[in-house]
Amino acid sequence: MGGSSDHPVEYFAASTLAAILNYPLWRASALGQSGFRVALHSNSFLASSVPPSLAPYLFAFSPPYKGLGATVMGMSWARAAIFYGSDRGKEILESMGVAPTTATVVPPLIVSTGVQIVNMPLVRATISLQNPESNVPNIRESFRQIYKQNGIGGLWHGTSAGILKTVPKYCSAVLVKEYIAKVLPPVDAQSPTKERDKLVQSAIKSTAAGVAGAALTNPLDVIRNEMFKTNLSFIDACRSLHNELGYGFLVRGMSKNLVAVSIPVASTIFFTDAFIQYSNSKQ
Repeated sequence: MGGSSDHPVEYFAASTLAAILNYPLWRASALGQSGFRVALHSNSFLASSVPPSLAPYLFAFSPPYKGLGATVMGMSWARAAIFYGSDRGKEILESMGVAPTTATVVPPLIVSTGVQIVNMPLVRATISLQNPESNVPNIRESFRQIYKQNGIGGLWHGTSAGILKTVPKYCSAVLVKEYIAKVLPPVDAQSPTKERDKLVQSAIKSTAAGVAGAALTNPLDVIRNEMFKTNLSFIDACRSLHNELGYGFLVRGMSKNLVAVSIPVASTIFFTDAFIQYSNSKQ
């Protein structure tokens, strides 16, 4: 495949497609990790037939989809910037003679930190908007309410937890992606199924990268969302969660997060490979 510098459009297209397809899963994860209460209408047949554990998923897949456009936009540019910046940065550093491990780790470390800081107001506003008990109708009003209650600094509240969660997630995802790509046997260039074989290998490395990133950073997702919900500091949010749930807070929403984070990350990597492979085949 061509280098990342040859395919910026493919990175953004893949990230956008993954964000659109996975919006309901992200919504379910936000509900679970924030501890928002989801109750189905008592007069609904589903209220008596659906287990409480499935209520967040049912709610997440049901309209109205508050903040859909803003959420997709935020996730699209963020993941595209991180993965494109990571791959392009690796190319640049390796061309300068930097050691492979350093060239792999440094770009996602820098890019994901910058992306998290820039994207934080949008992240907070979209997550706050998912509270079923909130009467805030749209992303504009969510921004306005956060600003009114907490000032301009409130829009970046939770940035510390966000960075601690986002940076390790993408660094670990990129490291695992690169490691799996190296240990998998090379695809035979003469094989009649070489295009399919490349996609199979991409699916393997993408899945491993997504699961690694999601599992390692779930506790920081929980802390960040608690900070959004309560406006507590990082330390106070940890203390509050521990008082309420003990160390069980570390795995709160884990099942939903494994789905909501691993699938978007894995699908972004896979779609990028597929789009680049398709683009190269047309040249």
